[in-house]
This record gives sequence, C-alpha cells and structure tokens, in this order.
Amino acid sequence: QVQLVESGGGLVQAGGSLRLSCVLSGSILSPNAMAWTRQAPGKQRELVAEITSGGTTKYVDSVKGRFTISRDNAKNTMYLQMNSLKFEDTAVYYCKLRTVVREYWGQGTQVTVSS
Repeated sequence: QVQLVESGGGLVQAGGSLRLSCVLSGSILSPNAMAWTRQAPGKQRELVAEITSGGTTKYVDSVKGRFTISRDNAKNTMYLQMNSLKFEDTAVYYCKLRTVVREYWGQGTQVTVSS
C-alpha cells in the first residue's frame, strides 16, 4: 500500500523560507511523477510544482524563481524548497504521486505566511 507523508510546514514571515518533505512508502510503479499541490481557503486546489522520475520539472508561474522541487529516489523522498515566501503562498500543501495506474495523495501540511 502506497503512503505519502508530508512534513515541514509551519508559520513563517513574508520573505522567509521553508522546506517541505514528502516521504513515500510502499511499492511504486515507474515511470511516475510526484508533485506538490496547494489549496488556500476558499480556493481550488492548484498544482505548484511537479517532477518526474526522470527529473523533469515544471512550476506554476507564481512560484517560478522562488520554489524548487527535487526528489531523492534512493530515499523515496520529495522536497519543496520555498524561498521569498509571500502571504499568498499560505495554503495546505499536499504531496501527490501519479503513476500509470492511479494517483496517491498525502494528508497535507499547513504553510502560513504572515505579512
């Protein structure tokens, strides 16, 4: 059974940094893609960044140049380094694994940026 567990969220002042981690356990099919999504209060969930098992990345425009997604396949862990955080980055951040069979989601970690 595949499980994803996020950590690293918290409260930070605008301009600060946080690093989120997502640890993946279970049998994982390849190829696959892992992603960070987020949902702010009253808004739809949006894709923040994605990284494939081959290392190809993509970002939503609003975080380009500030966030960096990475993964360590040996540790089954994905990261999101978030710098220059803005108030509008406040949201619950979810880890997602996409395989050819289905998608898996973590429970989320809260990121709150104070202005």
